[in-house]
This record gives sequence, structure tokens and C-alpha cells, in this order.
Amino acid sequence: MSKPAFPIVIATRESRLALWQAEHVKARLQALGHPVTLLGMTTKGDQILDRSLSKVGGKGLFVKELEVALEEGRADIAVHSLKDVPMDLPEGFELACVMEREDPRDAFVSPQYASLQDLPEGAVVGTSSLRRTVLLRALRPDLRIEPLRGNLDTRLKKLDDGHYAGIVLAAAGLKRLGLGSRVRHEFAPDSMLPAAGQGALGIEIRSGRPELRAALAPLADHTSWLTVTAERAVSRAMGGSCSMPLAAHGQWQGDELVLRAAWGEPDSASAALIRASSRRPVADLASAADLGEEVAELLLAAGARRATISG
Repeated sequence: MSKPAFPIVIATRESRLALWQAEHVKARLQALGHPVTLLGMTTKGDQILDRSLSKVGGKGLFVKELEVALEEGRADIAVHSLKDVPMDLPEGFELACVMEREDPRDAFVSPQYASLQDLPEGAVVGTSSLRRTVLLRALRPDLRIEPLRGNLDTRLKKLDDGHYAGIVLAAAGLKRLGLGSRVRHEFAPDSMLPAAGQGALGIEIRSGRPELRAALAPLADHTSWLTVTAERAVSRAMGGSCSMPLAAHGQWQGDELVLRAAWGEPDSASAALIRASSRRPVADLASAADLGEEVAELLLAAGARRATISG
């Protein structure tokens, strides 16, 4: 016997990508019979564009206002890009669903150059991700890496206005907005290891809402959830901070999850990356988290440092 449908309000940021993600979830829930409305909100992360996230409080700035809406009962669920969600949610909140993952890779975007390797020496590349900064330095230490903040459309406009020779963005966001043609090159994970959770959508709820958890269950993708759980466990064990240049990415080989991670020195243009990896059969969230913690310990044993500033 099917469970009765009930109204659901989705809290979402108001950027074009965030609204696409919320509309995607809305359509899936409506197909299950639920009346769904959106509550659009502007977060501090959207408002502060002149400083890097690592200097103003971390990626949690993108989710705090949405959590307040859940706490006050103005919304039932919040839809997030999972790579923007802090590793540990506040007490009383839970991640109730991870949907099927889009392409997790990073993408090189440029009006003139076909790939990162085609850039001339000293060319300016835009990103405000410390992870991408250290990975780009490892690939091309001669480049100038400059800050790039703003929503996806803002970043593309800055590129088109000539402020950068190229920029690096998540492939998933470009594809979701029908901008896949802007991608000149998709980095192989071997050369540009993605962020934990990149390309995945997570849905957050207040704890103690079993009816919402049940309503969201048909939207969940078990394989994606296991993969991002392992990736996020690396980040959690390393301190869970966006001020830390850390990459973590899992890929399946049969029933085994191969998890790789990389850590770089944020204040050094020449320090080598520290890499670690492990693999094991993973069947549940607990074993996925164990794998992530194991890889974090390998990073630390090789000389990586835990974050000291939460973000």
C-alpha cells in the first residue's frame, strides 16, 4: 500500500544552478504525487564575493540560512550541492538522501585555449578553490592562479570579459545548465582529483521527520551515497575544512570501492602533493566511512596535516 502524499517546501539558494537542482528534486517529488513549492533564499556565501570562502567562514555559508528555514518550519527540505555541505551537520539535522551523481570531474573552460597544457607560460587561471589551486600548481607551476568567486554565470562572464585565460569549474554544473559546450577539456581524475561529493546532490532535513525520509527514499541512489560517504569521511577525518586543499574521489571496480585522496600545502607554490589510496568491498555507509578514515590516516602518515579552522 502506497504512503499518502503530502505538501513539501524546498529551501534553495537563488542562483540559476541551485534553482535547477531544486526544480529537479521538485519534479521527482511531484511525480510521486507530492505538491511541492520552492522557498528561494540568498545566503551569506552568495553575498560575500570579494574574499575566498576559506577566509570568511567556509562553504557552510551556503547552507546556514537554508537550515534556519528548516528549523523555523518555513521549509521541509533543503537541496544542496553536496561538495558545499559541511562534513558534520548541526545537531538536529541529517542528510536524508543522496541522488544519482552527475559527472564528478573538473572542467577547463576557455574561449581561446583547448586545454590547460595549451596555455602560455604565466597565463592567468581563475579558481577560488584551494584544492584546485594546489592541483593546478602541480600540473603547471608556471601559471598564475587568481581568485574567482560568484555564481556560475558570473564566473563565465568574468572569463569572457578577458580577466582570465581559462577557468576551472565543476563539469556537473555546466552540464546541468545546458552549458556543456563551454567545456574545452575534462580533467581525468588521475590528474585533477575531484572534491569530496562533487557532482552529487544531497537533501537535508530536520531529524525526527521519518515521513520526509520515506518520501525521499525513491530519489536516493545507493551507489552514489556509498561513494560520497567514503569521500566525505576523508575530509571529516582531516578536519572537514574548506581552508584545507584536499581532494577525495571514489571509483568502483566490481564490488570494491577504490578511494584516492590528495593533499597539498596551501601556502607553497612548489611543495609536492601528498597522495594516498585504498580499496575494499563496501556494502553499507559504515564500511564506506571506514574506508575514508583509513585513507585519511594514510595521508597523515605521509605528512599531510589536519585542518585547524573549521569550514
